[in-house]
Amino acid sequence: MAVGLVGAAVSNVVVPLYFKKFFDILVSGEQTDIVVKALIGILMMILLVEFIQWAFWRLATFLATHFQSKIMADLAVTCFKYLHKHSFSYFNDNFVGSLVKRVNRFVRSFEGLADKFTWNLIPLFVNLSVIISVLLWKNLTIGLTIVVWLVVFMFVNWFFIRYKLKYDIQRAEAETKVTRVLADTITNHTNVKLFNGFNRETKLFTKVNDNLRYLQKFTWNLSNYFEALQGFLMIGLEVGIFYLAIKLWEVGKFTVGDFVLLQSYVLIVFMKIWDFGRVLRNIYRDLADAEEMTEILETSHGIVDSKSAKDLEVKKGKIEFVDMDFYYNKTRKIIKKFNLIIKPGQKIALVGPSGAGKSTVVKLLLRQHETTKGKILVDGQRIKNVTQDSLWQNISLVPQDPILFHRTLMENIRYGKPEASDEEVKEAAKLAHCHEFIKDFTEGYETYVGERGVKLSGGERQRVAIARAILRNAPILVLDEATSSLDSESESFIQDALDNLMRSKTVIVVAHRLSTIMKMDRILVIDRGKIVEDGTHKSLIKKPSGLYKKLWQIQAGGFME
Repeated sequence: MAVGLVGAAVSNVVVPLYFKKFFDILVSGEQTDIVVKALIGILMMILLVEFIQWAFWRLATFLATHFQSKIMADLAVTCFKYLHKHSFSYFNDNFVGSLVKRVNRFVRSFEGLADKFTWNLIPLFVNLSVIISVLLWKNLTIGLTIVVWLVVFMFVNWFFIRYKLKYDIQRAEAETKVTRVLADTITNHTNVKLFNGFNRETKLFTKVNDNLRYLQKFTWNLSNYFEALQGFLMIGLEVGIFYLAIKLWEVGKFTVGDFVLLQSYVLIVFMKIWDFGRVLRNIYRDLADAEEMTEILETSHGIVDSKSAKDLEVKKGKIEFVDMDFYYNKTRKIIKKFNLIIKPGQKIALVGPSGAGKSTVVKLLLRQHETTKGKILVDGQRIKNVTQDSLWQNISLVPQDPILFHRTLMENIRYGKPEASDEEVKEAAKLAHCHEFIKDFTEGYETYVGERGVKLSGGERQRVAIARAILRNAPILVLDEATSSLDSESESFIQDALDNLMRSKTVIVVAHRLSTIMKMDRILVIDRGKIVEDGTHKSLIKKPSGLYKKLWQIQAGGFME
């Protein structure tokens, strides 16, 4: 590609040399056959050089298409892979719309940079190098004049662009903020309507959009001011260089052909140099657009596998929490000296007030966060010393609020076991009582569920998540309020499926509805990051001043076993 670009640029500068000869012969006044043949010969050489230039350009364009498309695809995949390796906390701290825009702008920034280097900067420097060499050879004064002017011109460009860069970065950040606000309000469109927030959100969006408008206008006006200065410098060069040429012609050191050559070269210089200022500004704008994604790529992943990490092997399913502490933001202590042994195949429930640390225990087991102190073992293997993929491969999670892909029901359920057959998917759906509502859809299992699964009710999404866990059939099962979105009838159906699913597995259930955990082998009551009670439902309900009994009385009221 570079060879094609250099060849085309050199050919472009060679053509005026032949036109110089052409006009020098033409103004000689002779009209002999020899002169005519010489003119035709020069014309044929011009045709040959133009054809060579055309061939070089075609070579460059086709190879540039191959090069850029391949690199852009590679950059997009690189961003995708690196972004998804960030921790769960990272995604909690960043807006989805903002992250998507950063990836897209990063890839498009490369396209812009590649275009500018390919079609502007390389031809510019080749053209200028050859033009300056020819003019210095023709006349040292004119050549040096062009050199000095170019140095001044490029220095002014560089100074201006460096000054403008900080405002381009501010503009890129403002664009991201506009996208963030827009995405946030669209995600919360129900709240905007039902809480009469339309006017408030409109004012907020107008405010951030006005800030973007101001920065856009400011940066554009800076470019306008500079282009005015640039045009003035070009006028000065054109008049000054031709004044020198006239003086040289006056003493017989310049021909009509030299004027043609000079005019052609000045036009090439002006076309390329005018683009040079704009190209440099756009390059810095592209760099500013890419900066936010670059920050993500330069941000170390919060949780990474150790270099010596091995795959987790779960044969029994024993889980141990040893002297575990956990802090949020190094100041807010959530878990304190937490010790727990879950025997293989044991079913335990974690209950307690909101904010007690129940879900945090599960998140630490899944390495959504790292423990501050202590360790977690699965079958004697410390989870920090195994690969995250192998850890997640051995744990099935049914979350409180399952989020589905905007794909078919078949694809969403199969996500738990990608190699599963259609029959296995349908069997899991039947066990989770999904089949009852899926068969009523016109498209059946090929029905698209909408973004985040919005076309399904909360209970239907929950059942799809349970079907996915049934299909995965991992040795460790975590249910985080897995039946919280179900009505009583659906819950009774799914409880049978969950009983089958939990058989021969180590199970951790996080629950607020205590009626769903009465059959658990152990119930752990957690308060302020510590286990304050441990026992079965029957034993805990008998403790006169126990926290579990208090919670049970609040929920069950007059319910009797």
